Amino acid sequence: MMAQDKTTLSFYANEAAAYTSRGAEANRRRLDAFLSLLPAGATILELGCGAGQDSEFMIAKGFNVRPTDGTPEIARAAERRLGIPVATLLFGDLDEEGTCDGIWANACLLHVPRADLPPILAKIHAALNKGGVLYASFKAGTADGRDQFDRYYNYPSEDWLRDLFAPLPWISVDIDAEKGGGYDMKPTDWLHVTAVKPR
Repeated sequence: MMAQDKTTLSFYANEAAAYTSRGAEANRRRLDAFLSLLPAGATILELGCGAGQDSEFMIAKGFNVRPTDGTPEIARAAERRLGIPVATLLFGDLDEEGTCDGIWANACLLHVPRADLPPILAKIHAALNKGGVLYASFKAGTADGRDQFDRYYNYPSEDWLRDLFAPLPWISVDIDAEKGGGYDMKPTDWLHVTAVKPR
């Protein structure tokens, strides 16, 4: 399984210094909502940690966080910021079972080719403990495509996302829409997903 777009990965490798030093701040509201669903000190796997600001926030709240990123250059930058190891992990290489209470995947699964999302989501589901929580965010749309930097996006609709999550056992899948922005500084429609695995 490829589960990644080489052009997109090359963008992040080439832009790692600019991308990780732009001063992106943790989305405290989304993080607090996610963390409120987890037990104190829970183990969290972060996928696509970027500069590490979200892991930093969760660690400061007393959680056991394992940050990862698919781009080695970005993982190294996050490692310098956090002072803990940051593994280079491509989504297709995730191969764990019941290792974490939560998975935080902010603005990263949106780069997975549409055809590869179902098996990636199954890997994420397997990695979660019983009762585990997944948070993921996507740029909304109606068909996949590329942005001005030639980065690939799957651009799902809410209905498409619900169909994606439907085959796996979740006790709840909440999706809410929000206006926002991104690295390209353009107005963006975001879809935020919080899914809970049965106990």
